Amino acid sequence: MAENSVLTSTTGRTSLADSSIFDSKVTEISKENLLIESTSYVEEEMPQIETRVILVQEAGKQEELIKALKDIKVGFVKMESVEEFEGLDSPEFENVFVVTDFQDSVFNDLYKADCRVIGPPIVLNCSQKGEPLPFSCRPLYCTSMMNLVLCFTGFRKKEELVRLVTLVHHMGGVIRKDFNSKVTHLVANCTQGEKFRVAVSLGTPIMKPEWIYKAWERRNEQDFCAAVDDFRNEFKVPPFQDCILSFLGFSDEEKTNMEEMTEMQGGKYLPLGDERCTHLVVEENIVKDLPFEPSKKLYVVKQEWFWGSIQMDARAGETMYLYEKANTPELKKSVSMLSLNTPNSNRKRRRLKETLAQLSRETDVSPFPPRKRPSAEHSLSIGSLLDISNTPESSINYGDTPKSCTKSSKNSTPVPSKQSARWQVAKELYQTESNYVNILATIIQLFQVPLEEEGQRGGRILAPEEIKTIFGSIPDIFDVHTKIKDDLEDLIVNWDESKSIGDIFLKYSKDLVKTYPPFVNFFEMSKETIIKCEKQKPRFHAFLKINQAKPECGRQSLVELLIRPVQRLPSVALLLNDLKKHTADENPDKSTLEKAIGSLKEVMMHINEDKRKTEAQKQIFDVVYEVDGCPANLLSSHRSLIQRVETISLGEHPCDRGEQVTLFLFSDCLEIARKRHKVIGTFRSPHGQTRPPASLKHIHLMPLSQIKKVLDIRETEDCHNAFALLVRPPTEQANVLLSFQMTSDELPKENWLKMLCRHVANTICKADAENLIYTADPESFEVNTKDMDSTLSRASRAIKKTSKKVTRAFSFSKTPKRALRRALMTSHGSVEGRSPSSNDKHVMSRLSSTSSLAGIPSPSLVSLPSFFERRSHTLSRSTTHLI
Repeated sequence: MAENSVLTSTTGRTSLADSSIFDSKVTEISKENLLIESTSYVEEEMPQIETRVILVQEAGKQEELIKALKDIKVGFVKMESVEEFEGLDSPEFENVFVVTDFQDSVFNDLYKADCRVIGPPIVLNCSQKGEPLPFSCRPLYCTSMMNLVLCFTGFRKKEELVRLVTLVHHMGGVIRKDFNSKVTHLVANCTQGEKFRVAVSLGTPIMKPEWIYKAWERRNEQDFCAAVDDFRNEFKVPPFQDCILSFLGFSDEEKTNMEEMTEMQGGKYLPLGDERCTHLVVEENIVKDLPFEPSKKLYVVKQEWFWGSIQMDARAGETMYLYEKANTPELKKSVSMLSLNTPNSNRKRRRLKETLAQLSRETDVSPFPPRKRPSAEHSLSIGSLLDISNTPESSINYGDTPKSCTKSSKNSTPVPSKQSARWQVAKELYQTESNYVNILATIIQLFQVPLEEEGQRGGRILAPEEIKTIFGSIPDIFDVHTKIKDDLEDLIVNWDESKSIGDIFLKYSKDLVKTYPPFVNFFEMSKETIIKCEKQKPRFHAFLKINQAKPECGRQSLVELLIRPVQRLPSVALLLNDLKKHTADENPDKSTLEKAIGSLKEVMMHINEDKRKTEAQKQIFDVVYEVDGCPANLLSSHRSLIQRVETISLGEHPCDRGEQVTLFLFSDCLEIARKRHKVIGTFRSPHGQTRPPASLKHIHLMPLSQIKKVLDIRETEDCHNAFALLVRPPTEQANVLLSFQMTSDELPKENWLKMLCRHVANTICKADAENLIYTADPESFEVNTKDMDSTLSRASRAIKKTSKKVTRAFSFSKTPKRALRRALMTSHGSVEGRSPSSNDKHVMSRLSSTSSLAGIPSPSLVSLPSFFERRSHTLSRSTTHLI
């Protein structure tokens, strides 16, 4: 034993018995379990022995290991070589060797001697969790792969496979020779074989061998797990690994997109006809015959295979997507295997076929071809958002019909020999409603439900928040219109001229008000989310490609399908208006239809009003983001943005003359902000910031009730497009004049002043808004815009700003106004016969040096009291007849 080996006092006993007693049991279960903890009955029947840790070589020099062993109360000794073990071996101890390197000669000797070997991370984890040291029949370095069951496929070199299996065992993983449901990960060296196909069908993650090597490199990291998504996803086998693709029948733009996706998903592409290609992807709707005879090793597949592989995040089986020439028996018998999430697709497709046949029979009942409604050319002027000009739903049937549509058709009853125009319009209303319900069912069943399903292959395609943003209240809209469709169907089957159609829509008017605004108001956000996710998430892009190619979608994209609810209510209003024209005056349904049309108008007006409020709230958020330092209390549900005006300050308030000022008029307040100066050393915005940095700086948020008068400054040669606000802040005893010049000609000054006065009057509850405007001469208020845009004026303002910046830069502490005033008075001479003190001299010298650097007297040295006295005297003289 080495001289520095120390045996610590053993105050604790372990629950592990002599390993020889368990030899037979360990032999039986060593293939199934890594960690075996003895149970309580062993303690009662078997004599307890003491566990002793032997720190081998470098392990004995790590202070954290020694501290961890003391924490779990386990005795330890230090050992430099295997020869020393003979002096340490004793039947009274269960020896556990801690080795830092599982590849050196000492480890190999201990492993051959069938010793119990663990790594330092095991000791540290046990100390952290307060658990005893685990028992393992194999050397165990860490627990990075604990509870993982791995299976291997595609490895031809035995040495590589043995190396990988050994590392997995060292990290606590379990190996299975045959693939079964207990396997958590498949490590594949190729994308073929039975194990690979089974793993794809079960959704088991398929990993590269590098996953194991990289996990072993991080073996010393505490709390590291090789199965976490962020780490594991880096080493997943891409769908097109070992694949070389070529494309036939696609447009140049789509072909370029698919080639980029191929490289992104781990594959390669070559020109058409290259013998090295493994797959030929064909646009089956365009290509009727191949330009060459494919070789036996070349897979000729439909584009469904391409997008399906990306969606599943694994290479799909080619046999389900083989391309067949048109009009062949194989093509007629083939069934699309594209529905990757519906195991009962055959039954659903039979039901869809029956539904389509039923709806086609319903269409055949009408004895006349579809006609253009004359009312479609007229507008009901319901709202800007819900444009009546949108065409009603097509007569094409979409999607898998809901249960309400799968019942046997009641239209098998004899049709009246002479159909009235009213019945024909009612029939058209029912048909479009049925088509609309089918479209909603397609959106839900083909897009929303598969995206919401748990256990998707390759993980979730979209986050739950994104799914909610895209589909919104579509299920609620579907439920309401399913009921309307059922009621219309009953009415059509049992048709009578006196039957009331208006009552059906009056019955569900409240439900329409409840369900439509949440979707219509946020449709643009839904559309933007789809576009963003399609660009950023290849699996979602593939998901859309797969489902939009199905006949249920009628070659329409998800965005085009989702716009149908926006168009539906105006379409119904047109049909009801057309129905009213063909309803006799003595028919009771005449007045009911008028009420129904009115209720639909109210629903659409309500939607437009909610849309306007939503956009107004968004505008307020935009103002908060654009104005740096904007008060948080600007955000309010009762407040809305009315107008934005760009101006230039003409006085000393609210900021220096010549400053660019932006006025945000809200319904009850006025936000005043100036353009931010480009100060050197401004902090840059972070890379992850989605909005540009604030371009304006907050000055003042003023309630409109503080505005006493709005002054319209007359136009003169020296004053153009100017106005002023006479304000009485609650903290001031005198009025304050704020004068501006409008810089944009888009909004006339007269319109702006009237708008401002109207909202001021609303705020202070006065009906005479026009009395708030007062026309004044620019001379009486010392307001002029002369030379505001001249080069000399701009240079003067620039010098002014530079002077202020230099003054602030050399001011190492904030100078109080009292010290500033004393320094100013001292610079002109002594005050009341007193010579300046040392402190006064210091302040004076610093200010004078600052001004000399700027080249002109600093604006901050202006006598503030004299300025306010002069301004207050001017205002009191000018406004005595205003207030």
